[in-house]
Amino acid sequence: MDLQTIWYILIAVLFIGYFFLEGFDFGVGILMPFVSRDDLDRRVVINTIGPFWDANEVWLITAGGAMFAAFPHWYATMFSGFYLALLLILVGLIVRAVGLEFRAKVDDARWRRMADAGIFWGSLIPALIWGVGITNLVRGVPIGPDKNFQGNLFDLLNPFALLGGLVAIIMFALHGAVFLSLRTTGELHARVHSLARSLWLPGAVVMLLFAIWGRFETDLFAGFGIVPGTLPMIAAAAFIAAYVFMRLKNDGWAFVATSFTIVTATIVAFQGLYPRVMPSSLDHKFDLTIYNASSSQLTLTVMLVVALLFVPIVLAYQGWTYWVFRKRIGRESIGGTNAH
Repeated sequence: MDLQTIWYILIAVLFIGYFFLEGFDFGVGILMPFVSRDDLDRRVVINTIGPFWDANEVWLITAGGAMFAAFPHWYATMFSGFYLALLLILVGLIVRAVGLEFRAKVDDARWRRMADAGIFWGSLIPALIWGVGITNLVRGVPIGPDKNFQGNLFDLLNPFALLGGLVAIIMFALHGAVFLSLRTTGELHARVHSLARSLWLPGAVVMLLFAIWGRFETDLFAGFGIVPGTLPMIAAAAFIAAYVFMRLKNDGWAFVATSFTIVTATIVAFQGLYPRVMPSSLDHKFDLTIYNASSSQLTLTVMLVVALLFVPIVLAYQGWTYWVFRKRIGRESIGGTNAH
């Protein structure tokens, strides 16, 4: 296995971690207006992700940095071609962060409503754009012989990509609902659990439609495992298992199942691209690959040493954080305090 392949896998792992962890953050933010009956409920919902959401975003920062250093041509083409889309993601994450961090700083109902709107839209819009962006990556975008993106934002907003955005929203919302079921108590837990089950069928429908359409728009379902389509079938099985565990009211295993669905779906995308990083819809000879987009061997070697030293430390710290804040949260946990 060459260094380019190793770094492609490492970047894929970073995005897998990001979508798995930030996925339930997005879902919680999207669902907060629908599962909360009063301000105390909203504070409980925010508290479920309070210790985690900012650390979860670090996975994206690290993935972007790794792309910049390991595959600069990939980074340059994607960040220039997807500039407006990525800017909207950044604005959404900033607005959500402001809502989460400053909601309780001002004792004013109108301010809290503005913060809640920021949390909702700052979760919904990035989720939508990530789905649109990843779908466009695997479908192919207009890249010319100079490795430059030759399209515009409207090229990215094609019907298939918009369906991918809807899949991302529903999948993250379901993931967030299961996470809330795992983290809450009382009536809020009952409402969230019911909502999670009601989200499953719409999710199944849009995912099935996306898979059928994807057979004509992409080559994602070719050559996985022993028979073509193995990984997508595993993702589908995990999604079905999530519903079974929700019916059994086994929140822990339901969360494992939705997590496995997101992880496997992300692997499908990255494995379907390999060894490409950005296919060209104009001509496949213009595809960006891990070889024509990579840095020098020395750069990749030095980066690998640094990653092997520090990534385990980061993983251990984040795992310890989740262990410390593992208990369920209810209205009685918030009381009359001003905490998030």
